[in-house]
Amino acid sequence: MKKNSLDYWVGLFVVVGFAALLFLALKAGNLSSFSFQDTYTVTANFDNIGGLKPRAPVKSAGVVVGRVSSITFDDKEYLAKVTMHLDKRFEFPRDTSAKILTSGLLGEQYIGLEAGGDDKMLAQGSKITMTQSAVVLENLIGQFLYNKAADAGGGAPAPAAAPTPSSSTDTSGSGAAALPAAPGLGGK
Repeated sequence: MKKNSLDYWVGLFVVVGFAALLFLALKAGNLSSFSFQDTYTVTANFDNIGGLKPRAPVKSAGVVVGRVSSITFDDKEYLAKVTMHLDKRFEFPRDTSAKILTSGLLGEQYIGLEAGGDDKMLAQGSKITMTQSAVVLENLIGQFLYNKAADAGGGAPAPAAAPTPSSSTDTSGSGAAALPAAPGLGGK
């Protein structure tokens, strides 16, 4: 009887362990949130998508309202075309804007939707025209360093003002007017 009880607990522990590994694998693959809700498809073009990936969340006001279904390159406009499936429970006005945002400083990227004020709603196959591309951290760092170098005098110095012939100038830095050199004391 004691052996059966031990086998039961070991088996239960192994099953719970496999369930935990399955859960972690689905979370890591961003597949844990399969939805069987009805969706509609919208597209948006971006100059730069950064690290956005398919299955990334689409959020509005912090709530997941859909998922990125595919990312392709539009070779006519030379832009990234992002296709999203939005849950039919959530309707957005036609003038909704889309931004690529990042969760935290170095977290995953997602699309944030900001609803507009139009009376007509996005429908199947609609295109979001107002978009803001991803902020690329490397570009920000490069721009910061470039600006710091320019502020520190990395540019060419401004030319000094030429003295006027009628005034004498002080080259010693004392602020006093320079006197002509006396004859015989090294003057010319």
